[in-house]
Amino acid sequence: MTIKRCFITATDTDAGKTYISTMLLQGFKALDTAALGVKPIAAGADEQGYNSDALLLQQHSGIALPYSAVNPICYQAPVAPHLAAANEQRPIDDAQLDAALAQWQKLPVQQLLIEGAGGWLLPISNQRYLADWVADKQLPVILIVGMKLGCLNHAMLTVREIERSGCKLLGWVANCIDPDMALPEQNIADLRQRINAPCLGVVPFAPKPAQYQQLATELATRLLSLRG
Repeated sequence: MTIKRCFITATDTDAGKTYISTMLLQGFKALDTAALGVKPIAAGADEQGYNSDALLLQQHSGIALPYSAVNPICYQAPVAPHLAAANEQRPIDDAQLDAALAQWQKLPVQQLLIEGAGGWLLPISNQRYLADWVADKQLPVILIVGMKLGCLNHAMLTVREIERSGCKLLGWVANCIDPDMALPEQNIADLRQRINAPCLGVVPFAPKPAQYQQLATELATRLLSLRG
């Protein structure tokens, strides 16, 4: 079985990576498509050592895996992971990321969603970024744009960095995180003509359950139609 892989990044922390990733997983489930959501690196854990975002990915994936397989690297403090790694004296190890990816790619799923942490240029050491690992593995990228004041700059900076890295930007999602944002439709239209990749969908702020499920199915359908 050939697994379609994609890396989920965003314009910033709290732009909605996990929200859109779990929406996609629910859409894949509605389409009878076996899908897995994973989070290689997380910072911010409960007393049991679990990260809330990774738990959501584990819950909504179409295959049951132990937590450590979904989130192999997790730090306690909700801070930049490389700083948490230094505090806990547990450096982020590329070999551990490589081994996790190799295991995920052996699983009986059709779609693999690999959710990043923070934004695109997330440091994982003094010299290296998670984006460098994504580029090394040539993972296609989905960008979540948190729609708020300043998102045009954040989005285009991220798009330029993704392109500069040599990664393929498969598409992007406009996630309306600020219900009071001025001119949201105009901002989305502006991004559509600037980003040379398809908009997979526009997710409104707090959609109702029926609308949520429809959006989930539509997003998953569009992602499946793209060539990685």
